Amino acid sequence: MRFVAALLLSAAALPLAAQTTTSPDDLIFQTNQGWSARVNVEAQMVMVYGIDATMPERIRSWRDHGYRVAVMTGVAWGPYGDYLRGDFDGKEHWNETQQEKSGKLILHTGREVPYISPSESYGRYLSEGVKRALDAGAEAIYLEEPEFWARAGWSEAFKEEWQSYYHEPWQTPDSSPDAQYRASKLKYFLYRRALAQVFDFVKQWSQQHGKSIPCYVATHSLINYAQWQIVSPESSLLQVGADGFIAQVWTGTSRTPNYYQGVLKERTFETAFLEYGALQNIAQSSGKRIWYLNDPIEDNPNHSWTDYRSNWESTLVASLLQPHVSSYEILPWPDRIFGQKGLRPITEPTAANPKPDRVAISPAYETELQTVFHALREMNQPDTHWQSAGTQGLGVLVSDTMMFQRTQPQPSDPDLGRFYGLALPPLMHGIPVEPVQIESTYEGKDPADFLRNYKLLLLTYEGQKPPSARFHQAIAAWVKAGGALVVVDDDKDPYHYAHDWWNSGAQHLATPRVDLFHQLGLSPDAEGLHRVGRGVVLYTAKSPAALTRDKTGADSIRQLTKKAADSIHLPWKETNSLVLRRGPFVVAAGLDAESAKPFALHGTFINLFDPHLAVLRNPAIKPGDRALLLDPKFFASGRPHILAASAKITDVSATADSITFSTSSIEGRSPADLTAVRLLLPKAPTSVTVAGQPLQPDAIHYADGMLLLEFPAHADAQRILVSF
Repeated sequence: MRFVAALLLSAAALPLAAQTTTSPDDLIFQTNQGWSARVNVEAQMVMVYGIDATMPERIRSWRDHGYRVAVMTGVAWGPYGDYLRGDFDGKEHWNETQQEKSGKLILHTGREVPYISPSESYGRYLSEGVKRALDAGAEAIYLEEPEFWARAGWSEAFKEEWQSYYHEPWQTPDSSPDAQYRASKLKYFLYRRALAQVFDFVKQWSQQHGKSIPCYVATHSLINYAQWQIVSPESSLLQVGADGFIAQVWTGTSRTPNYYQGVLKERTFETAFLEYGALQNIAQSSGKRIWYLNDPIEDNPNHSWTDYRSNWESTLVASLLQPHVSSYEILPWPDRIFGQKGLRPITEPTAANPKPDRVAISPAYETELQTVFHALREMNQPDTHWQSAGTQGLGVLVSDTMMFQRTQPQPSDPDLGRFYGLALPPLMHGIPVEPVQIESTYEGKDPADFLRNYKLLLLTYEGQKPPSARFHQAIAAWVKAGGALVVVDDDKDPYHYAHDWWNSGAQHLATPRVDLFHQLGLSPDAEGLHRVGRGVVLYTAKSPAALTRDKTGADSIRQLTKKAADSIHLPWKETNSLVLRRGPFVVAAGLDAESAKPFALHGTFINLFDPHLAVLRNPAIKPGDRALLLDPKFFASGRPHILAASAKITDVSATADSITFSTSSIEGRSPADLTAVRLLLPKAPTSVTVAGQPLQPDAIHYADGMLLLEFPAHADAQRILVSF
């Protein structure tokens, strides 16, 4: 009986990830360095960055330390001087550098690392580099950031591609909205073609070698690319061979300011929530894989560690509030976070102190990060539900064409008010609104099934255009089946005159909205609420971007949306917080609404944002709060269980009176760098040893059936024995 009991206890003691369905690559990270004890982070797959001559050795160093290895390389830029100089095919390719009207070259990090206007020969060059990665044993290929700047389009290579694509002489992109729109379409095509070349090559190589090597694209969200004035193939990559995405959302993208109620400011959490949602929406429509990037700092090296930490918590919580995703890139470039050169200001620069002292990451933040890395392995939970959220099933329709109207001669709103003007009003009141990809309504795995996820959709053609008339057919069918469509558009966008399907051939329409309303059986000037089949259309001739600069504009959008919801009997609910339960985890964000009441959580929880895994009782989620909590009552009492840890936990076993396990983490810089482990125990411990040595009493804390251990962090595995 004791043997049977020990087996049962052993199973109960396993970390949660060992008891749920996980994949070896649920957690990934990228680095251009080899393994070191300071970057021994909790993930099973590393993306070795770059395809230079050092790649095979870097792959070997990570594999020797138990990691699976993929390879990531840049698409729009990289150390590809051998291609530019002509070493690759005997022909120089400097003319493929993206170029502004003034003649200025658009460089990433120097003359030999420019942004590329990709030719077919460049696609072949990337394929050759990827072949070296495959030959070296890469288990997957990740292609990063296919980006063409909106202000580019004057290079000789681009002019030649224009002639080939449009069969007419190149036009200066800033000569008319039509020319700018067509230039963006071409940029979109060129990177789609380049990546398709690489995808096709990898598939052929896989067939020849009897393997299955997936290809993924690491990309910013459509929302960010549009706001930063960049064109990228985005959703269409799934149509030409991509097996999924890394959603590159982080503080650097999400702190980009936007307008709400006439106020322009950073809204990191809300922006991140919408950015993650946009890429999740694309992946969900196709059934393809997606990882969410969480970056503990950002590219700007001049913010303080306090700023990085609070913004990382905001973006992390935003990602965890997306219930359909449970795979994560836990960080990029770990050396800039944990390495010797990872020094950042100790406080935010001010006019009085413009250059604060620069210091390494604090032990507290370092421990918190590792605790969260450990928790992220366990987010694939079958029991996931909202504890606090407003009306669900709402979306804002977006198209890749948002990237086509971002610069001269008549750029759309630089602050992307055409999107935020529709998305922020419901989100700021607790409604988990989702960006909904227009292209997915008529392409993808099952477009009709995709649309059935939504009860109410908001649409404008200000700042974007429908790529195909098939969208109007799909959305009209959805409305007639019972959906509510809110259209906010004053028809004044100059890009309505861009040459496209609604004003060419047999079509001579002033705006694409005219065709949409024809499909719906409505007059083009049919303002107000109209029944269409079992659904409704509510139209107002206003500019979403203009409404963002009006203090009452957000209320106007919310009232319109509520009116449409009421008309289809969709219950309307607003909340002051978003709180999602994922198995034992509680993910929470207090919204910055005026006079918002805190949301009360009842019970005892472990604070995973606390380096000491503090215990909280009946915490309240206030406006601006971000929280990641763990509920110990999720687990059966009377059995030992590892609840949370700032380390990798392996080799767990238990008997009726003990539990043993191994920990390994990034190597601490000093004794202040601690590993923290909190366990559920049936009774107080009688002894604790770490690597065979007794743990000091002041490092052992037992209360409420839980034990907290803290001891120096090491990359080498340490065996822990807890007797009770």
